[in-house]
Amino acid sequence: MAAHAAVPARRQLSTHGWGVPVTLGIAYGLYAPVIVRDGGPLTWGQLWLGLISAVVLAVSIHTLRRYGGRLRRELRAVAWGALTGIAIGFLYSLSGASIYSSSLLGLIVAAVNGGAAFYLFYTHEDAAGRPAPY
Repeated sequence: MAAHAAVPARRQLSTHGWGVPVTLGIAYGLYAPVIVRDGGPLTWGQLWLGLISAVVLAVSIHTLRRYGGRLRRELRAVAWGALTGIAIGFLYSLSGASIYSSSLLGLIVAAVNGGAAFYLFYTHEDAAGRPAPY
């Protein structure tokens, strides 16, 4: 019996599912208080705003990446478009812009990103929604 056959398999720790969402969440969470601060002193409310914004965005991205494949490509594209539109519209509203301009910008970003996501999914999947073989 060989000695190497008795070594148990180790499970690798992988951050594949959380690396991108956490990075984007941290960047978003750092940027949100900067917009609100407007050159003034940093407050606890702004820190909480950044923390909650970072967590919500990171969890949302992780959830869409992990469970989005169960949706049809049209619904998945709408979900990605809605997430980006809401995120950008929220950041723009923090700058003091009106609700109408923030909503309009969010809708434009959502439409563009949703269309791009649909194109990506449509060209990289077969008719059943499985990744296309190359």
